[in-house]
Amino acid sequence: MSRTLTLASRSLALAAGLLAGLAPAAFAADTVVNRPAASDPGQLKQGRLTQDNNALERMDGNARPLTPSDKDQQQKKSGGLTLLERMGAELPPLPPEKEYKGPVDEAYGAYQRGLFLTAMEKALPRAQLGDAAAQTLIGELLSNGLGVKQDIKAAAFWYQQAADHGDPSAMFKYALMLMEGQVVKKDKAKADALMKKSADLGNGSAAFNYAQTLVADQPGPEGLKKALPYYLNAAEQGIADAQYAASQIFMALEDLGADRKLKALAWLQRAARAGFDTAQLDLGLWLVNGTAGPRDAKAGFQWLKIAAERGNISAANKVAHLLIEAIGTRPDPVEAAKWYVISRRAGLPDPALEDFFLGIEDDKQQKAIAAADAFRPRR
Repeated sequence: MSRTLTLASRSLALAAGLLAGLAPAAFAADTVVNRPAASDPGQLKQGRLTQDNNALERMDGNARPLTPSDKDQQQKKSGGLTLLERMGAELPPLPPEKEYKGPVDEAYGAYQRGLFLTAMEKALPRAQLGDAAAQTLIGELLSNGLGVKQDIKAAAFWYQQAADHGDPSAMFKYALMLMEGQVVKKDKAKADALMKKSADLGNGSAAFNYAQTLVADQPGPEGLKKALPYYLNAAEQGIADAQYAASQIFMALEDLGADRKLKALAWLQRAARAGFDTAQLDLGLWLVNGTAGPRDAKAGFQWLKIAAERGNISAANKVAHLLIEAIGTRPDPVEAAKWYVISRRAGLPDPALEDFFLGIEDDKQQKAIAAADAFRPRR
């Protein structure tokens, strides 16, 4: 089975088993956040953005047109040029560009510009002389059929050559092929060794996948402890799956320091901000329940709603409950019923929400069903 980056990996499933009892099942209903009242329209002035500073004064019918002397006076008062005059003013020259004296990789330059055939022509002579970066580039072009006919077996050959010459990206790609055993002979031991070597050389994807391997091979706290440094390596490089995994491990293992909950919350926030909907769901629950710090029901509701709008069914269910109980938001029976209908259609039953739905007026039920029909997840 491939250990490529996936949203629902088996290591996270193992971690989830340890964390099953972390989040309280019920919400506290003692926090109600009210929306601020809308501003009084009568207090707002309306006007148009115009070139001169007397725009609002000149909106009545008695205003006279500006004369050149008026504009001179305006400039004296403001002490400088008007905005539009500044837009036409000459800018100071840019500082001189520093001359680049490093090596120029013409093959990768062509690849980045989409000139794939040129990239192949530039890379091939270097690859034949043992250049690891060029060998990796050829493997990438062949595996994806960029500028040339797709040839996975030939790509595997070049990835292996580049891996043997020390390229971390090629080690990662070839390790995946060894794990899958479709293009090359399956060899788990060699795949694990290559994945670890690539991870130790700083490849974030390899670090995440090697962490997955450690957790799968040694379920339980010891496997999680061994995997944590590799998850953190990948997390620092922006891999949201790793950020989420790190948050769960910090929360699950009690011997990771007094500040482990703060670290767990910080990594969960990073994963949520990266758009990982499972992290958004958990962050919403943590904030509502005060799992890793002070309660913030309003922020928790917002994160749960973001996850629900991205199609997370568990989040849709939680949003419905919060809307009914007015936790972190104003009560809204139609909106609550909408999210319940969405989650029920996706196969998540909830007797309490069903009772609520059957207890509201028929017209509200119809509005909720219509809103659920119109719902499309945001991606």
